Amino acid sequence: MKKLRYILQHKYLFKVLAILTLLLVIAYTKLIARTSIYHDENNFVGKIYKLKKTNDKTIIYLKAKENLIINYYQDYNNNLKLGDTISIIGNLTIPSYNTIPNTFNYQKYLYNNNIFYIVKAKKIVKIKNNTNVIYYLKDRVQKRINTISKSSGYLNTFLLGDNSLLDEKIIESYQVNGISHIFSISGMHVSMFASLILFILKRISYNNYYNYSIVIMFLIFYTVLIGSTPSIIRSLTMYILFTINKVLNLKITKIDIMCMVLIILLILKPLYIYNLSFQYSYIISFFLIVFNSKIKLHKNSIIKSLYISFIAFMVSIPINIYYFYQVNILSIILNVLYVPLVTTIIFPLTLISFIFPQISCILNVFVKIMESTSLFISNHPIGIVIFPKPNTILIIIYYILIMLFLYNKKNILIFLLMIFHKNSIYFDNSIEITILDVGQGDSAIIRFPNNYSNILIDTGGNQSSNFNLIKNNTIPYLKSKGVSTINYLVLTHGDYDHMGEAINLVNNFKVEKVIFNCGPYNDLEKELINVLDKKHIKYYSCIKQLNIDKNKLYFLQTKEYDNENDNSNVIYTELNGYKFMFMGDASTTTEKEILDKYNLSDVDVLKVGHHGSKTSSSREFINEVNPNYSIISVGKNNRYGHPNKEVLDNLKNSKIYRTDEDGSIMFKIKNNKLKIEICSS
Repeated sequence: MKKLRYILQHKYLFKVLAILTLLLVIAYTKLIARTSIYHDENNFVGKIYKLKKTNDKTIIYLKAKENLIINYYQDYNNNLKLGDTISIIGNLTIPSYNTIPNTFNYQKYLYNNNIFYIVKAKKIVKIKNNTNVIYYLKDRVQKRINTISKSSGYLNTFLLGDNSLLDEKIIESYQVNGISHIFSISGMHVSMFASLILFILKRISYNNYYNYSIVIMFLIFYTVLIGSTPSIIRSLTMYILFTINKVLNLKITKIDIMCMVLIILLILKPLYIYNLSFQYSYIISFFLIVFNSKIKLHKNSIIKSLYISFIAFMVSIPINIYYFYQVNILSIILNVLYVPLVTTIIFPLTLISFIFPQISCILNVFVKIMESTSLFISNHPIGIVIFPKPNTILIIIYYILIMLFLYNKKNILIFLLMIFHKNSIYFDNSIEITILDVGQGDSAIIRFPNNYSNILIDTGGNQSSNFNLIKNNTIPYLKSKGVSTINYLVLTHGDYDHMGEAINLVNNFKVEKVIFNCGPYNDLEKELINVLDKKHIKYYSCIKQLNIDKNKLYFLQTKEYDNENDNSNVIYTELNGYKFMFMGDASTTTEKEILDKYNLSDVDVLKVGHHGSKTSSSREFINEVNPNYSIISVGKNNRYGHPNKEVLDNLKNSKIYRTDEDGSIMFKIKNNKLKIEICSS
């Protein structure tokens, strides 16, 4: 035992091993490609380990030869339960990837969870009912939770680690306010469960071996019951190692135990390294332990809470910037307010409400207070600071400087780095033009040098989808580039696929001015104008040009026609000698008017009109403008058959890019050279 203690107490052993493990795991996950064992099968048998139902489909998470996600779009009334063995006939589909840079990549997310395929099910047959006790208990707990209707979302979150029943707007407000971590089962909840059980056991027995063994067995059972998420596994492993260290009096330092946790988990589950909840929970826990002695110096409970919140805020900055491109300064104070509310009132009340549902009315009152205040604060985001997406080296520098600052408050290099990082876009003298992949629609952003001005041409929009394109794609992309303001939102015309997301944009992002096309306003445009008036955003219509520093944007179509497409704004600009032309949905009628009025030739980049429809891009027009690059913004497998073959033939002398095949297309002009990038898998 003495020799074991000597090895375990070695000053550098676990620290060095942790670093080596980290480097090896990164190399292993990057260099060794994992592939599916499935190829072209259409029949799958497995056990249900997770089940979700939405308005239009049933989502089944299946343990088969490998984990699969099953989407079933028909009503299924055979009472599927967790643990049931089922047979599925369907087609394998590859998960979608992000076609707009720096946005959520669903394919990569599933890949990092060892899921390679989604199955679109045609038929489901139950083969065997569940016989697993764990699944049975989880199903019973779920049914019990569902009877407590108003509070079921929070009971589901805190007892089963599933927040899918919470309103999306509420979850989003927690994320914006920087308090979403307190709704994930992690160290805080494990500690509370363990402390409660230990408190009861110590009234029965003074035998620590006995008491801690029961607590650990309960926590293992609970972890298996709710599902082995990375954050809960990290918390459980930490608790077990700290308990062994305490009971056996091994005298291993807390930092070394944290290193041991990292080594164990990454060896067993290498992909945890890419899991966001694991990164948050581990890094915050690690730094709180490192600076535990400084935390203990604060005797006042409020000051101590503020200091803990400040440390958690500081060490989560690099993660927030890397994934979300922003930090919320107010989250320091908000965590001090919301963490006690959740840990001392709401979380205990959820446990009590599960046993005594009559108590849920009290829980509902506190939940209502928490949700309404969170929504109010998130709708007035005064503390949010946007940063461009950092690279890995910058993240490492961030953590080095954060560590130095927390050791010595006089070391303010971290704040100088943040100021430099925040304002780095003002030192970029390049011009970027990005045609965003918005499906069957149009949207493009022009970013001028030194962040002088940002222009968004159209927003895209899909009436048949509930997907929030602006919140999920456009705004994250803008933030990743350090853009916090759209100086001009130019709407080519009033069709939904061009301006359907405009209201979402002005409600969720700073827009200074809006420009409409010529002609009368349609209902969609009038609806937007009502919002603009309430927000005191200036708007104009039928303008002839915009002056942006030394650049000019010319609006070539200023006549009024009797339909929206012919009234489309057609924009022409020369940027560092390169000619760009954005056609909106202009038809051959508009093209002829433009050719008669202007002398246009040898355009470098043409954003093709009307998604490649045969009503646009006539041979005469294309021959005259003679583009080097033709960009067609079009949705995959769209019902209109865009782009038209005749149009593609007209454009054959140019290099054609299509958003349905190439994703977003980015043009960058720097040092008078044009560089082109696409965003595809």
